[in-house]
Amino acid sequence: MPEQGTGAQAGSGARRRRGQSACSCGPEGGSAGVSLFWRIFVLNAVVLTAATVVVLVSPVTVSTPALLTEIVILCLVLVAMLVANAVLLRIGLAPLARLTRTMGTVDLLRPGNRLAVTGSGGVAELIRTFNTMLDRLEAERAASSGLALSAQEGERRRIAWELHDEVGQSLTAVLLELKRVADQAPQPVRDELHEVQETTRNSLDEIRRIARRLRPGVLAELGLASAVRSLAGEFSGGGLTVRHRVDTDLPALGEDEELVVYRVAQEALTNAARHSGAGTVELTLRRRGDAVELRVRDDGKGLGRSREGAGIRGMRERAFLVGADLTLRTALGGGTDVRLRVPHGGGE
Repeated sequence: MPEQGTGAQAGSGARRRRGQSACSCGPEGGSAGVSLFWRIFVLNAVVLTAATVVVLVSPVTVSTPALLTEIVILCLVLVAMLVANAVLLRIGLAPLARLTRTMGTVDLLRPGNRLAVTGSGGVAELIRTFNTMLDRLEAERAASSGLALSAQEGERRRIAWELHDEVGQSLTAVLLELKRVADQAPQPVRDELHEVQETTRNSLDEIRRIARRLRPGVLAELGLASAVRSLAGEFSGGGLTVRHRVDTDLPALGEDEELVVYRVAQEALTNAARHSGAGTVELTLRRRGDAVELRVRDDGKGLGRSREGAGIRGMRERAFLVGADLTLRTALGGGTDVRLRVPHGGGE
């Protein structure tokens, strides 16, 4: 199955990133520093000590009962203490605020988002642990996704084989039998049998079309460029026009990478045909330096604010496994713009 190697490759890439992240964190001796509790305690102690010193060295005394000027001075000192304490705490806990923001935006399908290790003691150790956890989760996600997608492709091949060889052959036999019966039937019955033949023939064509989508044999037989052209032709029709431009000098990609490009193009065209309400789709497959860039843009209603569905998540998983960059956005003037950039040898 072609995508099993992909999961392992992505896992090894994540492990390499983990090693790089660990190297950039600095010495591990910072974990033996002051804990967060004692850092806050010391900050408050500094403020209170400073306030005490000010009261001791100042000529101000407090009468009984307190005079108005004395109350005003004490209130000003209290405000100054609170402001100084707030400023020091904000500075000391700033790394935790950045960590909280990052934790709220982490997406394992968009790897590489790491925090710079700042601060000291418990805060720095917490950030280091968080970065290490992300490395481990990305590696595990890559391995599990590779196995899942590999199993999915195997199941698609099995279903396509059954549709083509089992159901297809059965319908072909039905067509031949209908033709034999129609040749011997009287004219009124013959016309009805011809209609049944036409319906059966259309069903057979639809089954073959589904089988081709499930198992893109043209990808292995004719290459990526021809497979994408064929895919664009399949989606043209029924109110949707697909214009395509495919370069002939594409750099050679591995089997896994070619399959990712094909599946992303297939899913983008499916979304344009079923959900976007588009009338025209522009599909471009071209060389960009040593990379291959796929772009699918339609004139539909765009992404909007809806959550990403299973199809888009599937595209992100495939792109992640081969180290490709995938971006989806609402284009200027409306419509959805899907771009996939696959570096040559990106999955290695």
